[in-house]
Amino acid sequence: MRIDVLGAVRALHDDGALVDLGGPRHREVLGRLVAAEGRMVTTETLVNDLWADPPARAVGALRTFVAALRRALEPDRPPRDQPRMLVTEGPGYALRLPREDVDAYRFQDALARARSTPDTVTDLGEALAAWRGPAYADVTGSAWAQRERTRLEELRLEGVELRARLLLRSGDGADLVAELGAHVAEHPWREPAWGLLARALHRAGRQADALSTLRRARTMLVDQLGLDPGAELRSLESDILNGTVSPEGARTTWAGHGVRLGPRTTVDLARTLALAGGDALVHSRRDRLVAVQAAERTGDLSLTARIIGAYDVPALWSRSDDPEQSRAVVAAAERTLTALGTGGPTDLTARLLATIAVESRSADLSGAELKRAHAAAHQAEALARDLADPALLAFALNGVFLQSFTRPGLAAERDRVGAEILDLATRHGLPNFAILGRLVRLQSASALGDLDAATAHAQEADQLAGTIESPLVSVLTRWFRARVMAARSTEPGGPTAATTAAHYRAAEEALRTAGMPGLHRGLFPLALLGLRLLHNRPAPTDPHLDWGPYRPWTRPHVLLAQHRDKEARTALAAVPDPPHGHLQEAMRCLIARAAVRLDEHGIAAHAASFLRDARAEHAGAASGMLTLGPVAQYLAEAEGCAARP
Repeated sequence: MRIDVLGAVRALHDDGALVDLGGPRHREVLGRLVAAEGRMVTTETLVNDLWADPPARAVGALRTFVAALRRALEPDRPPRDQPRMLVTEGPGYALRLPREDVDAYRFQDALARARSTPDTVTDLGEALAAWRGPAYADVTGSAWAQRERTRLEELRLEGVELRARLLLRSGDGADLVAELGAHVAEHPWREPAWGLLARALHRAGRQADALSTLRRARTMLVDQLGLDPGAELRSLESDILNGTVSPEGARTTWAGHGVRLGPRTTVDLARTLALAGGDALVHSRRDRLVAVQAAERTGDLSLTARIIGAYDVPALWSRSDDPEQSRAVVAAAERTLTALGTGGPTDLTARLLATIAVESRSADLSGAELKRAHAAAHQAEALARDLADPALLAFALNGVFLQSFTRPGLAAERDRVGAEILDLATRHGLPNFAILGRLVRLQSASALGDLDAATAHAQEADQLAGTIESPLVSVLTRWFRARVMAARSTEPGGPTAATTAAHYRAAEEALRTAGMPGLHRGLFPLALLGLRLLHNRPAPTDPHLDWGPYRPWTRPHVLLAQHRDKEARTALAAVPDPPHGHLQEAMRCLIARAAVRLDEHGIAAHAASFLRDARAEHAGAASGMLTLGPVAQYLAEAEGCAARP
């Protein structure tokens, strides 16, 4: 008896005659047991895999299918003898067949042998030739079949490329041009395939075509993925131009998992680079998105979910450095969640939800997006708690923190989240999340005006960062120390406003090259404005200052400083509600102060209604990087203005 699933599911007698397996459900049961590779599959799993909404008599129907399959597979078995192929085991069933009697197993074994023993390339070629179409081609609409189809197809593509590489390395392969040309045309994102095609063309004496192929590869990679070709393609092009191509072909080690390793390796590297800051951080975000897109193209939901969720880099700021890129990652995560459905692996679901929460930075969201992200954060948290996975819970809590800016006045709530992240990270050896916990608590203490506690957290964060070489932390704590100077510049004997401004400028220079435009842009002018407001001085009017995303709320103050009150009134009337984020209280306070200056009672009353919940906090200080002074002062002014006739 032989069973084939590399194409439609079928069984064949030893003489090659087809076995009548029955209807589609019978073939699906057989295919599902083949996919288990000899492991037992429980009755419950089989029922759920066969029916999205199992009928009342689903178990009975399954038993009927199994009984019919047993008769078909072992027609000569006496009625009272135990089945030898499709056996009952514990609470389910298993398929017992030698691996050489199932085409999918033979193929996987041939591939494994070829990876370690190049002389078995002929066996690999025969195994590849046995494919009759997509795996489990006649099992449609089943998630398990789609997963297996995708997994086996990826192995097939790897096999095609490994066979070509081994043939070229052995000195053969000139006749591979047509095969590899079709392979590249169908799978243009597989960079190694382009190199193999170019080598085959070169082996066939077609140097010009080989160079043209490499140039087409470069164009495709740059235009569609935004990436330059890898080192192997660049080196091959140079070797062809210089006439130094090795007659034995490429000697690079075969990765063993094709494009599966590519996205995973890329995203792991991206995680590491993200913590380095500067250009490395910028490149890490780009590489992460490329890895996500490459994973999606494989059609492997599990791979895609793992690639999306693997970038668990702690995130502190409520505005994205690249909003479009973040939206693309969120969209990919949402697509993958939908495709996985409610029965997807819990850990992958939690990571996808946490990714949505972390990447949906609150300052960039519409109201509907904010609600979805807030829900995703708390769903991820609940799942992570059930799984008792400390690293996953820390990542999920990072999302909860970033979605905790739904209204002003929540510094104490964020402090509780930061404390739990810190506790988890300390107990389970997660240094990057320990730093995040310290910085969250620094921000919360700063918002509440507890500068001694915030300073202690800054010192601990710096010390931790020194042990793991995380240079971005000192950039943030330098800003915090300038924020402390700003607060104390109003005290007798405190630093002067000029000295504080100089420290802000030094902090700005460090941030400028840190690779965090979502944090950097507009922050320095806003810090200077806050410092001037603390000293009851007009806003800075330097035309070279880039107010970035804060321009609508700072513009009335700049115009007032220029004595352009009529324009300031018009600008104030056009000011939108501030986005949710670290600086929402600061923007509300700017609205309130401008409304008081311009005697706009209604605008002052509206601002006051939002500031009441934050009366115990300091405006802008939730950032841990600047301050406009106590919210209570702005609130009192706004309420006084609103009460005037």
